[in-house]
Amino acid sequence: MATEKAWGGRFTEDLDEVASKFLVSVEVDKHLGAVDVRGSIAHAEMLCAIGVLTVEERDAITAGLGQIGQELERGAFVFDPAREDVHMNVEATLTERIGTAGARLHTGRSRNDQVATDLRLWARDACERVASLVDALALALAQRAAEQVDVLMPAYTHLQRAQPSRLSHHLLAYVEMLDRDCGRLIDCRARLNESPLGSGAVAGTTFALDRERTAKSLGFERPMRNSIDATGDRDFLAELLAALAIAQTHLSRLAEELVLWSTQEFGFVEMADAHTTGSSMMPQKKNPDVAEVVRGKTGRVVGDLVALLVTLKGLPLGYNRDLQEDKPPVFDAVTQVSMCLEVLERVVLAMRFNAERMRRALDAGFVNATEVADYLVDKGVAFREAHAVSGRLVARAIEAKCDLPSLPLSVYREEHPAFDEGIYPVLEPERAVERRDLVGAPAKARVAAAAHDAIARISARKKTT
Repeated sequence: MATEKAWGGRFTEDLDEVASKFLVSVEVDKHLGAVDVRGSIAHAEMLCAIGVLTVEERDAITAGLGQIGQELERGAFVFDPAREDVHMNVEATLTERIGTAGARLHTGRSRNDQVATDLRLWARDACERVASLVDALALALAQRAAEQVDVLMPAYTHLQRAQPSRLSHHLLAYVEMLDRDCGRLIDCRARLNESPLGSGAVAGTTFALDRERTAKSLGFERPMRNSIDATGDRDFLAELLAALAIAQTHLSRLAEELVLWSTQEFGFVEMADAHTTGSSMMPQKKNPDVAEVVRGKTGRVVGDLVALLVTLKGLPLGYNRDLQEDKPPVFDAVTQVSMCLEVLERVVLAMRFNAERMRRALDAGFVNATEVADYLVDKGVAFREAHAVSGRLVARAIEAKCDLPSLPLSVYREEHPAFDEGIYPVLEPERAVERRDLVGAPAKARVAAAAHDAIARISARKKTT
């Protein structure tokens, strides 16, 4: 296979067949077809406005591009690998159909500013799509939190039972993470929303292009200020990938907990049959495969970020063909994160919580030890002394093979005279949780309000997008 001699008289022979196959990118960049048509229509309308194209030429070009856009949308457009990339496929097909007018479309434009524009249009749309999916999962978690506000469970540090808390408080922690993920995508969209179109190959063009017009036509805030930067950098894609990698890491942490919580050892959650699988050998198994695959895809998405950064890190200024490799990791990461968000929303809405098992988990592990220390502090004891006293009481309970509420008052008083009968109500998990009544803590009223606020905040954001 040889490519067409499309670049004029400098070359006297076709590209080597192996080299041609090596350089072809159409199977990857064909995903830019729709945005390539949008950018070309804006460029054609501007060329007509400045007198480069006649009205008749503009109309023929825009009509032809419109037809190609419809074919791309239906999947009916036939890509020719000999034309190397999506841009040449669209332009060559247009020229075949409408004649010379199609060949005039590329006036004042390079594939360098063309692809940079396409990528910003595509990335802008991707930010919006993924942010919407992030909000959908966050809303599902917030709704489940509102439903489960009375369910108590231990909070964990180091995967060890730490203090009494609420299931809803735990779920809302993920809502906060996802809220920041959505914010990163929104910020990324705002920062990338500048138009490279009109920057040419690297140093602009001699034609008096109206860059403000094409920028406005395509929904960009402004034209980019430097033609070298406009065509030669891809930091906006790196920023998008970074946001996706962080989001996917959050999804992986959620998936990891679903895997742990669905074990018989924890027994906090049962995922729906629709989101689990069986074993080819062991008939009793109910495997959390969906959560495991979400967790597994995280390395892939993080790898996409690393791949792009390594591609960019050694490039001199101006466009370099290395940038052909910018698209696969971005397309892949957007696809993978979107799938993970979509399936986890369904998992979260369908899973069942074992409230009794979570409550029983508070009866072991001395999660009320901090309450002992706080009790003494309320009596005027310095916290460091109170902490040491509580630790000694835990040691005595371990030695006696009982929990803290089972220790007699005499044992408490042996460790410190400030103890009285009032210590026992303090050790009850329900009271311990309700005493944590401050912003960001798990008291019932605080958590209920946080869930309500999260639902309202996400719902309002979804209405504006």
